[in-house]
Amino acid sequence: MTQGRTKLFGAMCAMVFLVNFPRVAFAPMLDALAASFDVTSQGKIGLIATLVWLGSALPRIPTGWLLTRVPRHHVVLGTGVVLTGAATFTTFAWSLPSVYVGSLLMGVASGAYFIAANPLVSELFPDSVGRALGIHGTASQVAAVAAPLFVGVALAAAWISVPFERWRLVFAAIAVFAAVTTTAFYAVARRAELPDAGAEDRDLIAGARAQWPLVVAGVVFLGFTGFVWNGVFNFYVQYLDVAKDVARPTGRVLLTGIFAAGVPAFWLTGRLMDRVPHVPVILVILGGFATLLMALTVATGLYAIVALSLAIGYVIHSLFPAMDIYLLDALPDEHRGSAYALYSGTMMLVQSTGSVALGTMRDLDVTFTAAFQGYAALVGGLVVVLVALHVAGRLPTKARAVN
Repeated sequence: MTQGRTKLFGAMCAMVFLVNFPRVAFAPMLDALAASFDVTSQGKIGLIATLVWLGSALPRIPTGWLLTRVPRHHVVLGTGVVLTGAATFTTFAWSLPSVYVGSLLMGVASGAYFIAANPLVSELFPDSVGRALGIHGTASQVAAVAAPLFVGVALAAAWISVPFERWRLVFAAIAVFAAVTTTAFYAVARRAELPDAGAEDRDLIAGARAQWPLVVAGVVFLGFTGFVWNGVFNFYVQYLDVAKDVARPTGRVLLTGIFAAGVPAFWLTGRLMDRVPHVPVILVILGGFATLLMALTVATGLYAIVALSLAIGYVIHSLFPAMDIYLLDALPDEHRGSAYALYSGTMMLVQSTGSVALGTMRDLDVTFTAAFQGYAALVGGLVVVLVALHVAGRLPTKARAVN
């Protein structure tokens, strides 16, 4: 193996854990932040979590442009610096607007990181793209499971004695570990023999024009399904309470279980995608998600709901590594970073509206059951169309040749 790449990959797995951590950590801290700044408006407090995800979406296409001029590992290093600074800033936040700034910047760090890091990981191990991206994604998903648990301990553990609000401990810990990990990444990257696969990727627009079929396919595959999933998981606890008579504490445990089920999904899907054609796997995942979501709406009994929740968690989290591998394995060196950034930025904008759409339906008195069944039917109908296109040979499976 090329010198230093394994150590560099290890540092990146630590970094992806840390950049994904804040995206999930803010939600369980909202009540504590409201109390700390004496805020009663749920809209003002909810904006904190919104800004994290908005921050994650905004830099993706600009980062793609930046990657046409700056080496991938330099951008990864920069995201570590931004995360360290943003977490430190939030630790000492003195008002709600200052928390807004910190949350937005931590989101920016995460979005820019994924655009730079995923192509770099695929280029570090070109003969096992699925395995590498699967491991990298597993580290990210572990953060989604660990963040609520860590926040819960920081906020509630009586044996932690601090002379300030406990929520500040979370950001202080992120800042310290981000600084250490970023420093380690810098030290390892200086000594590692890095790939030059992206050296010819110097034109964002050219990448879009050349590889638009793959970009569009990626947005269709994940954008609309992510739109559905964004609405489902953000309202999942409330859905279980209202439609299934499952107490909210139990619902929160089930939501944690959904994210936990995604940990093996990243690992196993990554390995699977190295061995089988990519598009059929993606179509099976989409069909499975639609079927399980529809089944959940008619399920009765706690055991059935638990089983379906875990199955949904595994299946939907299989889609994310499958999509990254599908694109990054197919895109050529000269378009990988730019085309991937365009796909990711567009896809994130589509799916980020899922919660607003579901919330609006609820305001219009649409029941959760009707909304979830409509979502399941939407994904199911999409699968039927995509299967027909695949059978007809109209779905792209490889990059377009450029003369």
